[in-house]
Amino acid sequence: MRALLDVLLLVLHLYSYVIIIVAIMSWLIAFNVINMYNDLVRSIWNALNALTEPVLRPIRSVLPDLGGIDISPVILLLLLFLLEDVIQRYIYPNVF
Repeated sequence: MRALLDVLLLVLHLYSYVIIIVAIMSWLIAFNVINMYNDLVRSIWNALNALTEPVLRPIRSVLPDLGGIDISPVILLLLLFLLEDVIQRYIYPNVF
C-alpha cells in the first residue's frame, strides 16, 4: 500500500510541474515570445492543455472575474500541496 501512495505522491508532484509549465507557457504565448504557428509548440500546448484544462475549468467557474488575471493555477497548486501534505502526514504513517 505504501508503494501505491508513493506512486500517487509522485504523480501529484509531476502534475504540479505540468501546471507551472502551462502557466509560464501561457504568459510566453500572450507576449508573443513563443510562436503558436510552430507545429511542435502547438502540439505541446494542446497536450498540456488537455492535461490541465479539465481540472482548471471547475475552479475557473467558481472564481469571480478578476479582469483577465487567472489565479486558478495557483489555487490548484495550493490544493495539490495540501493533498500531498495530508497524504504524507496522516495517511502514509498509518499504512502498513
